[in-house]
Amino acid sequence: MSIESEADLIGMQNVSEAVATTLKQMREHAKPGMTTKELDDFGYGILQSFGAKSAPKVTYNFPGYTCISVNNEAAHGIPSTDTVLQDGDLVNIDVSAELNGYFADNGGSFVLGEDINGLNKLVETSVAALYKALSGIKGGVRISDIGRVIETEAKKNGFKVIKNLVGHGVGRSLHEPPHEIPCFYDKYNTQRFKKNTVVAVETFISTKGSYTHEKGDGWTLLTEKGGFVAQHEHTILITDGEPIILTKANGI
Repeated sequence: MSIESEADLIGMQNVSEAVATTLKQMREHAKPGMTTKELDDFGYGILQSFGAKSAPKVTYNFPGYTCISVNNEAAHGIPSTDTVLQDGDLVNIDVSAELNGYFADNGGSFVLGEDINGLNKLVETSVAALYKALSGIKGGVRISDIGRVIETEAKKNGFKVIKNLVGHGVGRSLHEPPHEIPCFYDKYNTQRFKKNTVVAVETFISTKGSYTHEKGDGWTLLTEKGGFVAQHEHTILITDGEPIILTKANGI
């Protein structure tokens, strides 16, 4: 969406604070022995305290309030009483919400407890790639050039990027134009970022494989070749200089 008034800006700031605070508190609340359903219910309570509604539930009737993906699950993991978090798990939480007609989206991956599987470098690379990408975004910049930044950072550290999961526009709905902000350089993508618009920029950094496939539950996406994926995402407002990170309160 384009920010066309102070009301638009305040609306986006409010919903972004809701999703960012929810993500931050869910990350802090997660512990070994907890089910992902318990963690999801905790997040739902925070969203409710802001008066916000779960965007995946409102938009797609997703069977959870947030997406929680564990280990080889790359995205859209369904919170479950059967999934019990363990020490060393790679956990991804993706929180998006609607508040007063505005939508915001953010997410982050982290290693729970001790890094027994050696995945902290993957997480750190994903965060670094996101911030390198964000620092280069302003009105007029080609979307494909930002994908190249993310892909270069991944390859420099020995990782790959997922090519069938992308960032996107956001604001008046969960997914808006531009519909694809990839993590890789696509020479055929000639679109450019526009000043005063809102987008959700995401990294998908992989230890193995460049694509995901559906698990079979209609939602969860698994990484090919048994790889692990770290994802980090901020909702930003594009300017003619450094972007404004609307979800900065998530602490990532």
